[in-house]
Amino acid sequence: MVKVTMDMVRKLRDMTGAGVMDCKKALEEAEGDFEKAVEILRKKGAAKAAKKAGRATGEGIITSYVHFNGKIGVLLELNCETDFVARTNEFKELAYNLAKQVAAMAPRWVSKEDVPQEVIEKEKEIYREQLKDSGKPEHVIEKIIEGKLNKFYEDNCLLEQEYIFEEGKKVKDLITEAIAKIGENIRVSRFVRMEVGEEE
Repeated sequence: MVKVTMDMVRKLRDMTGAGVMDCKKALEEAEGDFEKAVEILRKKGAAKAAKKAGRATGEGIITSYVHFNGKIGVLLELNCETDFVARTNEFKELAYNLAKQVAAMAPRWVSKEDVPQEVIEKEKEIYREQLKDSGKPEHVIEKIIEGKLNKFYEDNCLLEQEYIFEEGKKVKDLITEAIAKIGENIRVSRFVRMEVGEEE
């Protein structure tokens, strides 16, 4: 068995932001393999976040971001469980980065659960019309429609979008990591994005 040193624990802690004991346990479990240890911590973090997901989020902040050209502005409300966390720089930075995400990627809804059913039906209708003369069997068409709908969610729902500051990571993954790190449930409850010359 690999002997886990304090330096190794420190290095893993710097990489992940996880607690000392969690880092030590993960390194022991991974037998000193840092990649494996990070994976173990991520899984534990996701499990921790899932446990906290049901908890009430009555505190939080409203943050604003105005693009340097003054033509795009965003107001975003990010909620957590306690006022203490709402005042931390980490939480404020997360809210600000999410507001930047909204400015850059112009999502229409927070999550796919927020998309009205009639919008989903309309999208499906459009996709079905596009595939009408494809000659593909019905079960294949249904699979293609499902794929197109997922792409629609990725384009239009904040939590499903790829995070602009880190390739391959979705916004919902970023929030899950923050929940695991901060130790409280975190939720984007709403946002407003305004662009000069754009009508509501």
